[in-house]
Amino acid sequence: MTAPGVPLPRDAVIGLVAIGRNEGARLRACLTRARALADAGAIGPMVYVDSGSTDDSVATAEELGVQVVHLDTSDGFTAGKARNAGAAALAALPSPPALIQFVDGDAVLDEGWLPKARAALEEDPTLAATAGRRREMHPGASIFNRMCDMEWNTPVGLADAIGGDALYRADAFHAVSGFDPGFICGEEPELNRRLRAAGWRIRRLDAEMTLHDAAMTAWSQHFKRTERAGWAFAEGADRFGAAPDRYNAREAKRIWFWGLAVPAGILGCALLGLVWPPFWIAALLGLLAYPAMALKVARWRRGAHGDPWPHALLYGALVMLGKPWEALGALRYHRGKARGERARIIEYKGAQR
Repeated sequence: MTAPGVPLPRDAVIGLVAIGRNEGARLRACLTRARALADAGAIGPMVYVDSGSTDDSVATAEELGVQVVHLDTSDGFTAGKARNAGAAALAALPSPPALIQFVDGDAVLDEGWLPKARAALEEDPTLAATAGRRREMHPGASIFNRMCDMEWNTPVGLADAIGGDALYRADAFHAVSGFDPGFICGEEPELNRRLRAAGWRIRRLDAEMTLHDAAMTAWSQHFKRTERAGWAFAEGADRFGAAPDRYNAREAKRIWFWGLAVPAGILGCALLGLVWPPFWIAALLGLLAYPAMALKVARWRRGAHGDPWPHALLYGALVMLGKPWEALGALRYHRGKARGERARIIEYKGAQR
């Protein structure tokens, strides 16, 4: 097992793992760019892991000369499970690549990303993984796409975690057994946590990495995605919240407070107001706490990321509006755990033809 500090092989080859389910034209765009990069020598072997698509995803990958791995979905599927399957397929090759670029099937790699990412890992042998700027392909198409684009604008430099699109050292990835396939979401920070515990470091570069097509145009999609985030925070806190780093503990507490306790208090005061009207004042103050908190979040966005006021206010409003759905996701996690049910992925995006 390679430990942090051992340099990469000279001219380390990059293997690609793309994952998807019914991504349609989005997957074609993803793999067409990957094919072009491979033809130019920037990428070596390529694998596409399909999670039971019913569209032409598999045919698209085969047409573009990408090895296809069919994920066994009989016991459910997750992004972590799919990425692990792709990494295993690369590791089984006669000459496994030293680096693995993971990319979701709804994202397109920037043409200049891979040389910069590989250089960063070559220059710092303590880096296990690196990521760049993931941007939304159509940020103006909806307020939800805009929020996604803002979420992905995380600080440059050493980081606790990076997202699904990232370049990993294969030896570091396999040394910690890759992603936890049981996580239906939030699997990336959990993997990065284990890598850091093993002595590795994670870095986000000031470089363009991928264009992502969130394709969120409806409130129902936004709330479903928010529910998934609530599940991720709840599971992380439940499994590792008692550890010294208090993993996800603070985020889980915020979900319970703003997503459940405050709404319950508002409702209780409103009902008591039927008996004693002054309770209605308490209910109103509880309601006003949400726009006040949204403004606080907007100010943080302005200070930390320099977002223009309209975007920062939008971000704050959507964050606070989503708290009850985050709580719903957290409740679903704990209910499923209590019943011993197998977790199933929460999808917010439909198939694209």
